[in-house]
Amino acid sequence: MMNTQELKPIKEGKVREIYDNGDSLIMVATDRISCFDVILKNQITKKGTVLTQMSRFWFDLTRDFIPNHMLSVDVADMPDYFRQPRFDGNSMLCRKLTMLPIECIVRGYITGSGWASYKKTGQVCGITLPQGLRESDKLPEPIYTPSTKAEIGDHDENISYEQSVAYLEERFPGKGAEYAAKLRDYTLALYQKCAAYALERGIIIADTKFEFGLDEAGNLVLGDEMLTPDSSRFWPAQGYEPGHGQPSFDKQFARDWLTANKPENEADWELPQEIVDKTIEKYLQAYTLLTGKTL
Repeated sequence: MMNTQELKPIKEGKVREIYDNGDSLIMVATDRISCFDVILKNQITKKGTVLTQMSRFWFDLTRDFIPNHMLSVDVADMPDYFRQPRFDGNSMLCRKLTMLPIECIVRGYITGSGWASYKKTGQVCGITLPQGLRESDKLPEPIYTPSTKAEIGDHDENISYEQSVAYLEERFPGKGAEYAAKLRDYTLALYQKCAAYALERGIIIADTKFEFGLDEAGNLVLGDEMLTPDSSRFWPAQGYEPGHGQPSFDKQFARDWLTANKPENEADWELPQEIVDKTIEKYLQAYTLLTGKTL
């Protein structure tokens, strides 16, 4: 008989729940949605499945380039408790890692907070960019702009590459410079490889973020999620036109609505159903374009 006795996650993020499975972890992507580091009241049906299956696709595509934490997305490989409909498709069995406390953000196009910063200072996260860029322009080269990884209720903080060295050195004495350089180099290389793949399939990856950890041998391993609509800005390549914001395949619908309508109290942030429907429609479109499959 299936054991459905309630298990409690050992950690809950803005979107994910993590369960201890002895020598491995089970990461469940929920249908919660987070914007501007705030968890909204809404549930976006199927969103957790899209996130897990999209990550699975990219992990498989890049595993020869860098190892990742994914072991399986088949609930048959997980304890009985996870063989319930609510876990099917949105759960991933993962290797345990010591996560590095840096969000590795890479920007290939100028948009969002980067565009706002550039208009004021000519810089993005302290990096001086060429004059005369327009909103949504492709950058001459992708730039690496790390941030700290915030706990729930806090906000991620952009830091310079030099600050990332010091930040890692505090936590891993004698390894800060080595780890910071590896994070930067892998982030840029992964972005360039995957952005080229996506462009062939009609999607521009404007920016994204990766997270990495260390295995027991001290090797760098790609963890968390990878190139999902939650962690990236996806634009349709058809109709791309710099000089203004672009339509997107990610949660930009939700961000845009909140920017125009959000209540002062973060606890009251809730999307209308129309925006919820448009958001999951875009997630599913992106999955199909990139993978050639439907969910």
